[in-house]
Amino acid sequence: MRSCRRTKTPSFAVEAKENQGGSPTSTSSYSRISDRCTRRSMKNISRRSETICFCRVACRSFQIHKLDPRTKEERMESKDDEIFAENGKTEIPKDGSVFGFDSLHRLLQSSLSPQLFQEVSRLLLGLNCGRALDTIAIPEPAKSLSSKHDFDLQAFSFCAEKESLREPRIVRVGVIQNSIALPTTAPLLDQKRGIFQKLTPIIEAAGSSGVNILCLQEAWMMPFAFCTREKKWCEFSEPVDGESTQFLQDFARKYNMVIISPILERDEKHGQVIWNTAVIIGNHGNIIGKHRKNHIPRVGDFNESTYYMEGNTGHPVFETAFGKIAVNICYGRHHPLNWLAFGLNGAEIVFNPSATVGELSEPMWPIEARNAAIANSYFVCSINRVGTEIFPNPFTSGDGKPQHADFGHFYGSSYISSPDSSCTPSLSRHKDGLLISDMDLNLCRQLKDKWGFRMTARYEIYADLLARYLKPDFEPQVISDPLLNKKTF
Repeated sequence: MRSCRRTKTPSFAVEAKENQGGSPTSTSSYSRISDRCTRRSMKNISRRSETICFCRVACRSFQIHKLDPRTKEERMESKDDEIFAENGKTEIPKDGSVFGFDSLHRLLQSSLSPQLFQEVSRLLLGLNCGRALDTIAIPEPAKSLSSKHDFDLQAFSFCAEKESLREPRIVRVGVIQNSIALPTTAPLLDQKRGIFQKLTPIIEAAGSSGVNILCLQEAWMMPFAFCTREKKWCEFSEPVDGESTQFLQDFARKYNMVIISPILERDEKHGQVIWNTAVIIGNHGNIIGKHRKNHIPRVGDFNESTYYMEGNTGHPVFETAFGKIAVNICYGRHHPLNWLAFGLNGAEIVFNPSATVGELSEPMWPIEARNAAIANSYFVCSINRVGTEIFPNPFTSGDGKPQHADFGHFYGSSYISSPDSSCTPSLSRHKDGLLISDMDLNLCRQLKDKWGFRMTARYEIYADLLARYLKPDFEPQVISDPLLNKKTF
């Protein structure tokens, strides 16, 4: 970043300063007044210079025209990609990028000096064992697949302190975010097979990079059509051992990889009921188990209860060859007790496959999962789909908005959080991507020992409150000021 220019000191201040140091004029009242004025002037100049310096940094970081690598004329010509407000102050890229950058992290990296970017990254991403996350060398086959198929590929490593009695327990995890492959007007089978074809090179990249546990996004095998309330989309549902599971089982066997596959499940043995389900495929290609989504949203266009209701599988933790894992599907991340339950059952890594849009949840996205990782002393992998999905028939959701044909922009930005409060940079906001992370699971117990959250928690008090809250005659514990209604004059 360019250095900030200092404001030139006025000539009267320089002359007054030269007259200091025992000259005859310094004993006069004029000189004393001049000295005081000079000191005040120099302080004001210094403050103004610091302010100017700060403002230039802020402007360089956030002024949109400076961040966009194109000229103003080029931006104006590309009206298909951007929206310009009439006052010329607001520009909203339609491609889902952050004003031409894949993510906020890359925007800051491009806009700040290395030293300032390092400090900003420390504040935003935290430190793992006292230092910034290390990157992982990505194998050439994975790089080649990323370049050929144009998906974001990033890899980082979380470490733990060296222990005397336990060897490191390093697991390599991968998460995939993607957009749909075909328009929603295409035949349903073609849409599903198109997604299979699109994901194949990304899964191959994960396998060739040595990923042990791989997680896909919520309802990865279909568009997120639950906004429409149209029942034709139920045709995407399949049994736990259906086509999507069979597709992934081959990769699990080929790469000795556990795969978490969130699908739209059809329970053929219980009246063809539909569920939002994550299937856990073992590293031998076997089905370890499943978990059904605990919390179903009823907000905005998330009309999911038209298709499925709250799950009935509790908070299972699956013991795999690479660690104890759990799946907190999408909307469950807004419920702290949901996160807690997986932790109480012993999870070391919790995956949060999601489908959420910018207008509704983006400010919450970097916070909730990271907070859960801290509070429960486990790793959290947050996955969100990418793109804007346009449906054939416009719909409304009773929220006063005019009818529209899309859910909004799914902003990707998948990332991984550690129990020590550090996290990776996020994947792209508008491109398919694969995020890989090594994590030493010893860090989970080390942070439990450090903070003592389990030891200092008051579960018996919480349990008593919850038990009373569930009763019809519950009375909140509120102590009112006896003088609350006293009038004052």
